[in-house]
Amino acid sequence: MKKHLLSLFSGCGGMDIGFEGGFKVPKTTINEKINKNWIEKEDEFYFYLKETIFETKFANDINKYAKAAWDNYFLRRRANVNKDTYRLGSIVDIVKQYKSGDRSLLPKNIDIVTGGFPCQDFSVSGKRKGFDSHKDHNGQIIDGAIPTEETRGKLYIWMREVIELTSPKMFIAENVKGLANLGVVKKIIQSDFSTIDGDGYLVLTPRVLHAGYYGIPQSRERIFFIGFKKSALTQEALDQLTKNEILEEYSPYPIPSHRLNGEIHYSSFQSLMKPFTKSIEVLQDLEEPENANDLSQKYYSKAKFMGKHCQGQKEIDPNRLAPTIRAEHHGNIEFRRLSVEHGGKIHEELDSGKIERRLTLRECARIQTFPDDFNFVIPSIEKKSRFTVSPSVGYKLVGNAVPPLLAYHIAKKIEANWSFYFNKNNL
Repeated sequence: MKKHLLSLFSGCGGMDIGFEGGFKVPKTTINEKINKNWIEKEDEFYFYLKETIFETKFANDINKYAKAAWDNYFLRRRANVNKDTYRLGSIVDIVKQYKSGDRSLLPKNIDIVTGGFPCQDFSVSGKRKGFDSHKDHNGQIIDGAIPTEETRGKLYIWMREVIELTSPKMFIAENVKGLANLGVVKKIIQSDFSTIDGDGYLVLTPRVLHAGYYGIPQSRERIFFIGFKKSALTQEALDQLTKNEILEEYSPYPIPSHRLNGEIHYSSFQSLMKPFTKSIEVLQDLEEPENANDLSQKYYSKAKFMGKHCQGQKEIDPNRLAPTIRAEHHGNIEFRRLSVEHGGKIHEELDSGKIERRLTLRECARIQTFPDDFNFVIPSIEKKSRFTVSPSVGYKLVGNAVPPLLAYHIAKKIEANWSFYFNKNNL
């Protein structure tokens, strides 16, 4: 029996892809010594990951392009997905309409709720407004207005509302690492989630996960809040999860599979950990844009080099982790390679005739561990516009997403512990 997942602030579906599994990844991103049982099959370059026990029954975002990309992928994957599975619109409006009597807006029998509530206001690279955001729940600027629970910095409150209305066995909320450094914000959010249904949820100490520890070829860090419905937990699970130090086998947080620059990570798998995945290991088999058939590989930002002191003007080091893929486009996308005069170091590629250019959409997607059959450029079937999802929009979608492989690590850890966590009559 599949466990039903409700996804909020879904974007184009990075978390959903990872939680469902069934996608392929370059071999170097998986530690087959530790996670051999994840692999369905393999070929020369890829591991094909098994499906998980989770199935997305509801997804939501305000971004119509995110929905178009999500639909394009999931409608091809599962017969029981339809265009109503992904509901376009503000979660604030959905909750209000649900409470007003329209109970068709949220599905029943939900086992797990996930959500990456809007993060720009907590980002180190952003303005760090946090709770004082002056954008509303539809993303519109409201100059002069006093921030409320309907402004973007407090949209986690509406995720809390959905959890209270659907009563899942557990939830996972994700945000940027910068939130952890915003004074008491982390503690406030943890406390607010803990008070769902009275004192109904056990919310673990949030943890920052570095994607590089899980085979993703990217220096990306995110904070995760994980909560459990107390009444659904077994007594043994409740005892273990309320300890000051939770043993790694009982924790829902995944155990690292890769090392970063020789760092020691103390776990039972320390001796089996693989070196981090180099950028080149997920990019090297891609055709150059001029030779590619994949639209996500054909298109890339043509923004000129703007000086090494500006954001987005660096060259990807093929032998290291890539920098964080940002939810931006044009001049903020890093270079696949730079000319010598601009400080480029990949001389052999330039000498072979390859041009200075920025990362393509597919290269960004590979670094994020999206499968190649996920389309970030979708041509329009209407004559009004050229694209349903354009390349510039695609850059934003891929940069905003949770890396699917990171989500898969979390899903598989929870899957392995599901029967330990929950009473048999609640499975």
